[in-house]
Amino acid sequence: MNHSSNPRHGVSRRSLLQSASAALAPLAAGAPDAAAQSAAARPNIVMIISDQFRWDCVGAMGLNPMNLTPNIDAMANRGVLFRNAISSQSVCAPARGSIFTGQYSSRHGVWRNGIGLKPDATTLASSLRQAGYSANYIGKWHLAGNAGNPAERGANGPVRPENRGGFLDLWQASNVLEFTSQPYEGDLYDNDGKPLHFSGVYRSDFMTSLAQRFLRSAKSPFFLTLSYLEVHHQNDKDAFIPPKEYAGRYKNPFIPQDLRPLPGSWPSQLSDYFACVAKMDETVGTIRETLAETGLDRNTIVMFVSDHACHFKTRNSEYKRSPHESSIHIPLVIEGPGFNRSIQIPELVSQVDLAPSLLAAAGLPIPGTMQGHSFLPLLDRKTEGWRNEAYFEMNEFMTFRGVRTPQYTLAAAVPKTQAWKPIPGSDRYVEHMLYDLHADPYQHVNLAGNVQYQAVSDHLRQRLAERIFEAGGTRAAIEPAYFPYP
Repeated sequence: MNHSSNPRHGVSRRSLLQSASAALAPLAAGAPDAAAQSAAARPNIVMIISDQFRWDCVGAMGLNPMNLTPNIDAMANRGVLFRNAISSQSVCAPARGSIFTGQYSSRHGVWRNGIGLKPDATTLASSLRQAGYSANYIGKWHLAGNAGNPAERGANGPVRPENRGGFLDLWQASNVLEFTSQPYEGDLYDNDGKPLHFSGVYRSDFMTSLAQRFLRSAKSPFFLTLSYLEVHHQNDKDAFIPPKEYAGRYKNPFIPQDLRPLPGSWPSQLSDYFACVAKMDETVGTIRETLAETGLDRNTIVMFVSDHACHFKTRNSEYKRSPHESSIHIPLVIEGPGFNRSIQIPELVSQVDLAPSLLAAAGLPIPGTMQGHSFLPLLDRKTEGWRNEAYFEMNEFMTFRGVRTPQYTLAAAVPKTQAWKPIPGSDRYVEHMLYDLHADPYQHVNLAGNVQYQAVSDHLRQRLAERIFEAGGTRAAIEPAYFPYP
């Protein structure tokens, strides 16, 4: 990162709000104190998380012709579309830990599902609250660490305040929403752990009604996270279940290029997945309309993002635990104060960059615990010093580490001698996958061991070893692929 433009290093950036300078001016006697007035001038933040949402479903990306996302496209046209946002780990809980802490899973400790975020973790929510924001949460949490058997509905729902990651104001959430609800019936839980039951209404509509109620009486500045389960499959049915009015709408759909030659679940599930995507986009539209109706849109940053994507069991026997674009490449669209620029950002950004960037956009310091960097300089096309690569981890299904550059993806796995069981990490990896995204953008040809790419492999393995040490402090050996071929 170019430290000369990074707020973490003490050099202030151009104000993102014209009113901020007035708020910091000397105040007349009897007026509110400067800190309170400055806090009130800061932008509100609404973060919308859609679980398991593929980046290429966003129409503004130019890859899906089905017009599934007119509202998200409108956000992109008004604001900033990040063309290459990468999940730090393509599993729900670890990715969410990275979103809120600005750290990789090897640092924040949630290296697989079922592990809780540390109660004393410095998060985006706790940092904003220290600056006078309220921190509010609606939806799926998945960071309390009490995930268990799907039959244990109560154990997967209520979350104690100390396990809420600093969201200590409005709380209407379930730790593992897919275990405490079905699409048309289920429970979220309030601040006191009491169930908020819904029945006969689609799950995302119920959540959106809660969000509208909050927004219509919200006091600025506030941080609101809306964490939808959609478009994630319903676990106990192994199916994507759209609302009834969307069922059957996308029969014989467009098939993404990465899926076409591969077996998997996509032939039976893709049309329903697209229906869930369209419904999620409708939800985004409703939130944007509510912000406009209340006038909050004038001073509210809105982010749309996902924790990971979906490969439809084409790469392994589940949905997302792989180093492929269909797992790690996520949508990221932001609009609002400082972001209404109608631009697209080609550089690679990571989930660990989200928290630092939002803090910087609010004019706040970035905690030293955060490993990500503010990407705000990229909006001004100040790209010098930006490390244009993304590091990612995986500790379920397989244990591997990987690096994504503009042209290549390299992933190295823990050798089979460790039985391929989930472990937090290792000091030894073997090159497992290498893809040339310029020649093979849909990743159908694994080049690991190809002697023609030996120089590329050598360089990327060195880069990966450096990133493993930087992220978690482990000096790891990255061995070449076991079976070279000409």
